[in-house]
Order: sequence, then C-alpha cells, then structure tokens
Amino acid sequence: MPDAITDTSTSQGATQQSDQSRKTRRRLVEQFSKQAQTTGDAARDATTRRVIEEELPRALRGEDAALPDAVREEMLRDVINDLFGFGPIQPLLDDPTVTEVMVNRADRVYVERNGKPARTTITFDDDAHVQRIIDRIMQPLGKHLDGNNPLVDARLPDGSRVNVVIPPVAIGGPCITIRKFSRKRLVMEDLVKFGSLTQSVADFLKSCVQARLNIVVCGGTGSGKTTLLNVLSSCIGEDERIVTIEDAAELKLNQDHVITLEAKRAGSDTGAEVTIRELVRNALRMRPERIVVGECRGAEALDMLQAMNTGHDGSLTTLHANSPRDAISRIETMALMAGIDFPVRVIREQMGSAIHLLVHQARMRDGSRKVTHVTEIAGMEGDKVLMQELFRFKEIPTAAGAEVKGSLMPMGLRPQFMNRFEAAGLVVKPETFAPGAVANQAKYRNAAA
Repeated sequence: MPDAITDTSTSQGATQQSDQSRKTRRRLVEQFSKQAQTTGDAARDATTRRVIEEELPRALRGEDAALPDAVREEMLRDVINDLFGFGPIQPLLDDPTVTEVMVNRADRVYVERNGKPARTTITFDDDAHVQRIIDRIMQPLGKHLDGNNPLVDARLPDGSRVNVVIPPVAIGGPCITIRKFSRKRLVMEDLVKFGSLTQSVADFLKSCVQARLNIVVCGGTGSGKTTLLNVLSSCIGEDERIVTIEDAAELKLNQDHVITLEAKRAGSDTGAEVTIRELVRNALRMRPERIVVGECRGAEALDMLQAMNTGHDGSLTTLHANSPRDAISRIETMALMAGIDFPVRVIREQMGSAIHLLVHQARMRDGSRKVTHVTEIAGMEGDKVLMQELFRFKEIPTAAGAEVKGSLMPMGLRPQFMNRFEAAGLVVKPETFAPGAVANQAKYRNAAA
C-alpha cells in the first residue's frame, strides 16, 4: 500500500510539474510572440531570434525557477520552436529518420519511419495550438484557410508536402499531414543502393529519359512516385527548357533552365482558381522542351496526352494506380472527365501513340519502396491498348514479417522504341532484356489492356 501511495503522489507531482511547465511556456510565447514576428529579412530575423534566445532564460520568474534544469531546457526549446518553428512537431521535422508526420488531432501525433507508422508521445496544448502552427505554415505562402475553405495543400520551406484539413470538415479538430522529402537530392545510384531497382533497369530508364520517351510513373499513395519522378527528371539535359506543373511545388531539379508552375485555389483574397489543366495548356505556349506534371488527377490527363502527341516528347508525369493495367484505365477515365464527347477508342489511340513507358512503383509490406513493373505501351490492337512487360519484380519467398527480397527481372522482350536510342546516340545493351525476346514476343503482344 505505501508503494501505491508513493506512486500516486509521484504521478501527481509530475502532472503538476507538467502543468506548470505548460503555463510557463504559454506565458513566454505570449510575451515574445510580437517581437518574434518575421519580417522576411533573413538577417534581421536571425538577429531577433538570437536576442530572444538570450532573453528567454532571464524571463523565467519566481516559481518557474524551481523547475528542474532538464525541464527548463526542454521548455525553452519548446518556446523557441513555438516562436520560430512549427511547435511540438519541429523535432520530428528535424529528425532525418522520419518520413511523414501526421497530426490526427491535438493529442494524437503519428510518424512514419522505415515505411511504418507509429504513435508518438508528442501533443499540442489544444486545437488552438494546432491552428497557430497551421497559420505559421500558411503565412509565407499567402494561402487562406477558414470554414469556407477548409482544405489546402501547401509546402514547407524545405519543400516538404503539407495537407491541412480543419473543421467543419475535420470533425475531431485540425489535421496536418506532412510528407517529408530527403534533403539530399537523390539520383539513380541512390535508388539502386536502396534496392528500389537494379542497376541495369536504372541505366535503361536513364536512357529512356535521354531518348525523350514519354513516361508515366504510377503507384499507390506513399509508394515513392514523386521521388522517382524527381530522379527521372534529373536525367534531362542541362540545355533543355523544362516546365514543371504541380498542385504544390515539390520537384527539385538541378538544371538551370527550369520554370516552376503551381496551381492556385480560388478564394476571396487570392482571386480566381488556376487549375493544373490550365497550366498544362499554358505551358504549351512557353516553348517547353520538356513538360513535367507532378500528378495527373483529372481532366488534365487529356491535355497531357495531346501535348505528348504534338511534338512535346520526353514528357513525364505520375498518377495513382494499383498496376500498369489499372493506370491505362485510369488515364482513360480522367480523359473522359474533360467533358469532350470523344469515343473511347479515340482516347485509347491517343494513349497508344503518346505514352511509351509505364513505370509502376509500390510500397511493400516491410515499408520499402520498389519498382515492380516496367511496361511498354506498344500501340493498339483492335480496340485495345497493347502492353508488354519489359521488367517485373519477382519476390523471393521469405518468412512472415521478414524483409522483402527479390529483383526486377527482364521478361525477354526488346521494346519497340529501340530505334529511338540509336537516333539519340545511346547504346542499350541487348543483354539488358535477356535472350529469347523473339520467341516470347507473340505471347506478350497479346496481353492487351
């Protein structure tokens, strides 16, 4: 019994200390918030931060000074994060092992590490605290969020993708989802090192980009489509004019001759809406040599197909789909969303002549991301789009819960666009596709979507 009493009193003491620390932190944030407002001048803002960091320890008064040193240091870090960062989730954003941060509500914060989600002990004070952090994210972007416009896509200064949902749509309180991107710009060699694809397939895809093939990257949510698109885009030559089009600018290209366009939602303070579809149309007037669309989600798929079919070879985009075959069906559905009364056959003919390659990426059960299919679009056969698999991921059976092992294996088929490599002065070794291509050609040419 005495032990139980001791445990209870210890717990109550810890709770009281936590409450006191929280009150102190709130007081300090209120005290310095006006002084900490950013001006847009990086040097001046950095000076202000240094001044506040020096003043904070002296601002602790009376009963606050009784807090243990470790608690005081942690509290001061929290105050700095509230004033200049993104509050309680700032340590998660600074953690390179965290790939996604998910605030379900004020007292439930999850992260993704190694492809697997887990709940953290981090909490916000209340919904108003979450809303203040949301306002901090929105402020430099000039985006507006309120009850009439409760959904918004945005980005952090480091390029991380942010989605925010607030009441009345989010019943449990404001929600924040942040998809972090590697601070290091990945290249093909990195994907090979991570086991996402083999060296031979990496070399092949690089040649496909350089030969100006139209490539669609497909896969499920969180499968790594944008990362792969970024890597493929990095293979474009320095002398080519690139126009990127996205809902929220995420692509980070190393090339100098790049124009970045971003869609805009309608709002009373932001003017008329500018959609991805309008940006794709406008890009055609900007003398692009390459058009890179972050993701096709709707009617812009038709404009993308027409761009690919009207001299804009080498275009790249992504879309959500469970397989290459599903990707073809989804493009067809999205093109029909344009509202133009095209026969389905016409859309399929557009796909058959516009798209050269589908690269499917998946998130495996162990959290790893892998390219699972590389599929050529080989024209039409009757009313169907003809597809043939060039590479497919073959998994090696392992015990339940073990790491997924396997490799992208060639299916024995040479793509029909081999002549484009020769025209571009590129050498793709025949052994990339393995022997037996002629014998298996008829079998796979009949696998139509």
